[in-house]
Amino acid sequence: MGFWYVIAGILGLGLLMVVHEAGHHFVARAFGMRVVRFSIGFGPALLRHRPKDSPTTYQIALIPFLAYVQIAGMNPFEEVDPDDRGSYANASLFARAATIFAGPLANYLFASVLFFGAFAIGGDQVPTTRVDVLPGGPAAQAQLQNGDKVVAIDGRPIATFEAMRLAILASPEKALRFQVERGGATLELPVTPRRKAGGEGGEILVSPQLDQVPLPLGEVTQRALVAPAEVVRALAVFFGRLVTGKERPDLRGPIGIVEETSKAARMGVDSYLAFLGLLSAYLGGFNLIPFPALDGGRLLFLGYEAVTRRRPNPSFEVISTVAGLVALFAVLAVASWFDAVRPR
Repeated sequence: MGFWYVIAGILGLGLLMVVHEAGHHFVARAFGMRVVRFSIGFGPALLRHRPKDSPTTYQIALIPFLAYVQIAGMNPFEEVDPDDRGSYANASLFARAATIFAGPLANYLFASVLFFGAFAIGGDQVPTTRVDVLPGGPAAQAQLQNGDKVVAIDGRPIATFEAMRLAILASPEKALRFQVERGGATLELPVTPRRKAGGEGGEILVSPQLDQVPLPLGEVTQRALVAPAEVVRALAVFFGRLVTGKERPDLRGPIGIVEETSKAARMGVDSYLAFLGLLSAYLGGFNLIPFPALDGGRLLFLGYEAVTRRRPNPSFEVISTVAGLVALFAVLAVASWFDAVRPR
């Protein structure tokens, strides 16, 4: 994996975290709260700047993972002057909820921007009748090769991969005559689809090669707006299946995510932007899970305040948040270990 692709992966992941914290930052300021610090990374500051007449110190820290904003009065144990209008603790319930929700919302909206760039540059990925052959299947046994273009089956012209799939699906264990174009020549190869597990039709184990087709601006915009919602819906379905035991977790830590982002960068700008859009939408949706230490956990406490008309016990809020952080870092540590030992 090239050095610059790894850098692209790290910077892309860092950008999504900065966007998330920028959502908190700008909404807090819009409601008059005092943002004390906006930090990219943790630990000692390497670079620090405080604009004139601004209460906010912007910094880049030594440990380049994650990012955070420090808003005055957000710590439940922080001493708060009841007359301090710039304190989070003195802001209205709506202002506090909006500030917390703004982080995931920023990631969700930014995902649309990234998807727009991906669709505008890469267009649509359209399946063709050129195939990639999976090893060990009927297609490989019949000597089909990667890049072969299927033009007919049993003398019937095949114009789309879907038409080919349906012809194969309808013919389990029945010999078919495939006409394919290879290197300017037309060949005829006998292929016998095997029966799928469960007996539901035939398969030959091929996948379509894709062509890039430009999209009109209107469709680019429409897809860019819809894509983040589809990602969040898929995330909700996944967690539902995970909770009910129908899905096994596939742990990926920062190392694994950077690796996947780097692979996407190697495939091209459109793939890189699309993958970042996917991550941004996931980050927005994941942070809304009502778990302590996530934004969803803070919103849960604010929901309790809205219903009971009193604030949660500060000790309970802090302890649960710390416990949530410990749990999240433990999961990240385990995931990072699996990333490190996973075969490359």
